[in-house]
Amino acid sequence: MNHKKATFLFLLRHRSLVLIFLTLLILFKTVGLRGQNPYEGKTILAIFAHPDDESTIAPILARYTREGAKVYLVIVTDGRYGTNDFHDHKAGETLVATRREEMKCAANQLGAELIHLDYHDQLKADEGYDGHVPHARAIVLELKDIIEMVRPDVLITWGPDGGSTHMDHRLVGASVTQVYLSKQWEKPMALFFYGTPTETITDADNKTLRGQHKKYLRTKISYSEVDLSTAFDSYKCHYSQIDPKLTKEEFINRRNKNERIVYLRKFEAPSNDADSVFE
Repeated sequence: MNHKKATFLFLLRHRSLVLIFLTLLILFKTVGLRGQNPYEGKTILAIFAHPDDESTIAPILARYTREGAKVYLVIVTDGRYGTNDFHDHKAGETLVATRREEMKCAANQLGAELIHLDYHDQLKADEGYDGHVPHARAIVLELKDIIEMVRPDVLITWGPDGGSTHMDHRLVGASVTQVYLSKQWEKPMALFFYGTPTETITDADNKTLRGQHKKYLRTKISYSEVDLSTAFDSYKCHYSQIDPKLTKEEFINRRNKNERIVYLRKFEAPSNDADSVFE
């Protein structure tokens, strides 16, 4: 009996064992793929005010992209007033163009799909009611359209502190929250606010201005060295905004002070009606 015929007869006689083996092989491969991409099919929509604001959560955006999630990143303003002591950039359209390119670079490093809107830095606050309010209302309506288009599983934005009490940060976070609260969404989604633990802030005033007690920051997202390295590469794209002497080691040391964790506060909706504020 030749070798091929013997193999055929063996498979025929033990076809049930072969079937079990093939099933297990497919199962192991599927589990392996899920292990590498546990969040495949999930979508995150992060919404912030300025080009470079995303750096606050960049390590976890890198992590979720690496683990298979689709990440969208919305930046609301053009960053036209982002001057600083590190560079001699002047406020205006040239800086707008620079920061748009920097933002594209940063999003690309993170693997995020960028949606960069065209609202003025400082949201036309210097133009009074007639300049600012139409601008602010337009932001809310456009963010609604984006959220309806993306249909994310998760929204991440600024909380009421704005991270630094910046008016643009606080208004963008409030705008996202208002859209979230404005209707019953067909697809369930969770809303999270970026937070800074009060315990990590040394200045007494800043504890109140921008801190949150850890009992409210119950979502603690860890990330790897690889994710932190990706976040650094993304951060370096924002050349016009950062100290050009910043080293990767310094960047990593700063982040490691928070034990390589990004803290978020989940918005929790009431589950029951009540007829008293004391219940």
